Amino acid sequence: MARGLASRVGADPHLIPVDKQNLDKQRFFFDHYGLAERDLEHYLAAALSAGGDYADLYFEYLSSTSLMVDESMVKSASQGISAGCGIRVVSGERTGYAYTDDLSSGRILHAARTAALIASAPAKTPVAGFQKTAARSLYPVTLPSVDAEITAKVELVMRADKAARAYDPRIKEVRASYADELRNILVVGSDGTFAEDSQPLARMNVSCIAKTENNSARGSSGGGGRVALDFFFSEKNPEFFAKESARQAILQLDAREAPAGEMEVVLGPGWPGVLLHEAVGHGLEADFNRKKTSAFAGLIGKRVASEKCTVVDNGTMPWRRGSLNVDDEGEPTQETVLIENGILKGYLSDKLSSRLMGIADTGNGRRESYEHIPMPRMTNTYMLAGQDHPEDIIRSVKHGIYAVNFGGGQVDITNGKFVFGASEAYLIEDGQITAPIKGATLIGNGPDVLTRVSMVGNDLKLDEGVGTCGKDGQAVPVGVGIPTIKIDRLTVGGTARKDPGGFMQ
Repeated sequence: MARGLASRVGADPHLIPVDKQNLDKQRFFFDHYGLAERDLEHYLAAALSAGGDYADLYFEYLSSTSLMVDESMVKSASQGISAGCGIRVVSGERTGYAYTDDLSSGRILHAARTAALIASAPAKTPVAGFQKTAARSLYPVTLPSVDAEITAKVELVMRADKAARAYDPRIKEVRASYADELRNILVVGSDGTFAEDSQPLARMNVSCIAKTENNSARGSSGGGGRVALDFFFSEKNPEFFAKESARQAILQLDAREAPAGEMEVVLGPGWPGVLLHEAVGHGLEADFNRKKTSAFAGLIGKRVASEKCTVVDNGTMPWRRGSLNVDDEGEPTQETVLIENGILKGYLSDKLSSRLMGIADTGNGRRESYEHIPMPRMTNTYMLAGQDHPEDIIRSVKHGIYAVNFGGGQVDITNGKFVFGASEAYLIEDGQITAPIKGATLIGNGPDVLTRVSMVGNDLKLDEGVGTCGKDGQAVPVGVGIPTIKIDRLTVGGTARKDPGGFMQ
């Protein structure tokens, strides 16, 4: 509930009192940059000085580390710190945005006035008051990875390099990388929003090239999440990812060429959920539907998938790469049912889309950094488990393919058409998984493919924590997942095109 604020933001910035009790509990930017309680009042007042419906401030402080080992040597290592503030002003459907990497009062005020002029409108907006978002702890990392000694991180990637090379003498090249960050954010809005969060993120990747006299093949594996460094010393350690990467590379050396044409396709559990992310997830983001550019626009309440399909987006899963205590607009994340038993139930929204469309804010407003404007984005998107046993799904296929891993994909939001390259796939012949295949590309249409799902396994699995989603030039960490599913008919063949705006490992 708002406390002590009954003024309008406008010409006089001194009319906006601040809830000091809340601010006292959230001190990172106050302690590190000398930010005072009254500063937020001045900045919001400046942002709304030319009018507008809403304004917010997004403060960010990011510390990061990255390492890469190639040829069993550390080829690159970097540590960095960045900080800045983005100011947004919304007036109707018009948005003004400006940012600064200088957190001095003068530069923030200048950015606020710039955003105000971009979105200038005659209306003034009263402030309801700052209300601190209820605290959550989805990733309670006591010692963020960025605070650990860099020698411990070097040890991780060297262990991965050694394990991959020891897997098989045909592994000739290994590249292992590790990256982590700790992002501190503070979001303050003219609607009373006040939220602060510290968001850790760590990831390891291992890629291998296997070679014989006449052939070569690649493999890749990795994982992580909003975890501390000790995650990589537990079950999913460097050796785990190294061996998985080497296994994939060796497997592909003897893989057959993929068959082409329409056939039954079985998607394995976990990372193949990237197909769901691309083929369906993006089309359910509210901005595309507000603009009527999505193939799913206007279909709420209509059947868009088999009754066996229920799809959710869930930003509240502990430790997961796509999870957040609050989104980048200060709204708590939630679990949102997108498709329930085949029926489209809703979209993923941010503050702007929810206001313009008259729908609830689902806490999916995300941005790459303080330099970027927020927009509706996925968090962890997956299909719920069904009742079928994976073995029965395989046995039901006369002739088809079993796709276990993908290298990424892309989708045309306007018509739902997608293309994916399978990095690990097998033939299914007479209900048995037989030879590995290479060059398999899955081509289809998002609104159509889920209607062809005839079996859904009871083995839901989430990816290992490697997903990065691109949209409008912004990249954010996400998670995907799926149980084993059978698609009765899907086009297989060709080679997937690489799209830097699509999903990346």
